[in-house]
Amino acid sequence: MVKQTLSLIAAGIVGGLITLGGYQWLHPASSASSLSESAPYAVQASYNRAPAKANAVPFDFKSAAVQATPAVVHISTTVAQPARGQAYDPFEFFFGEGNPFGGGQPQAGSGSGVFYTSDGYIVTNNHVVASASEVEVTLQDNRTFKAEVVGTDEKSDLAVLKIEGTGFPALDFADSDEAEIGEWVLAVGNPFNLTSTVTAGIISAKGRSINLLGGGRAIESFIQTDAAVNPGNSGGALVDAQGRLLGINTAIATRTGVFSGYSFAIPVNLVRRIADDIIEYGSFKRAYLGVEISDLDADYAKELGVDITQGVVIETLVDGGSAQFAGLQPQDIITAVNQRPVRSVPELQEIVGQAKAGDTITVEVNRKGQAVAVPVRLKAG
Repeated sequence: MVKQTLSLIAAGIVGGLITLGGYQWLHPASSASSLSESAPYAVQASYNRAPAKANAVPFDFKSAAVQATPAVVHISTTVAQPARGQAYDPFEFFFGEGNPFGGGQPQAGSGSGVFYTSDGYIVTNNHVVASASEVEVTLQDNRTFKAEVVGTDEKSDLAVLKIEGTGFPALDFADSDEAEIGEWVLAVGNPFNLTSTVTAGIISAKGRSINLLGGGRAIESFIQTDAAVNPGNSGGALVDAQGRLLGINTAIATRTGVFSGYSFAIPVNLVRRIADDIIEYGSFKRAYLGVEISDLDADYAKELGVDITQGVVIETLVDGGSAQFAGLQPQDIITAVNQRPVRSVPELQEIVGQAKAGDTITVEVNRKGQAVAVPVRLKAG
């Protein structure tokens, strides 16, 4: 009797095990999900064998920095300080090392510059050397040179210096017209007299005006970046990831006097146009379209009865100017020049600023809803 009972119990246990094993074999998910309520359920969301895009992040800035740093110089200036109560240059206060409220003593200023040619021409900002009685340039290898101010252009905030010698490390030029928002860039300069400093960021915007140069005939079409730039960086290099010169660092947006997130550089295509004139003639021979203009926005477009919301509206024509002679009209909306889109006043200023007096440009306008292309021969201003 006992043996029969034990046999029945054993048979029951074996049968239960067989039943449980068969259920788990038929329903494996139930077994896995019951392990833990909090256990993560991992799946492979995606798998892509496509090669990484060119310049995908992360990548190495060492090569660009090695190329750029020898081409950027430290500029020291001596400026005769105005007596107390006289006007002073706000750029010198903001970017220099001196106290603008001093009592007539010579003050030291500092900034940066970039070798433009291998025979000693250096590009910097006008405000770095404005009113300087002496300019000294220090290279990365600690050699120092007295520099001559070849010429300046206040309305673009550019200046060209010259030191004696040859074989200096000038950079290749990028094409700033082709630079794109989101592209990596390096700022190279001498912030707070910390020589050969390199910072990285991206292009945040193009064609940016910040009303730094006083409006009027000023050319403001800055490349905006988030690379850290501080007092002393002015006149230094903005370079692309290949180490080519993309712009000249000029200003920062700040409430404190130091970097607060955005910096601004003059595009190299405009720099080259102005610097070449200064080297050849001693000043910038600027071409003018001869118009008073304003930005188009949605409200203005509605008022003009057009179905576009970006462009530059011609408000008035300068008597005898290039635009009037070519047949452009008030309330024409400039949408492109030489097939390059124009969305804002700074973009138009940059494009015209790159042209030479005597050049003929094709100005595309929206005239009361109709597209019209007008050839304009630019006159000197």
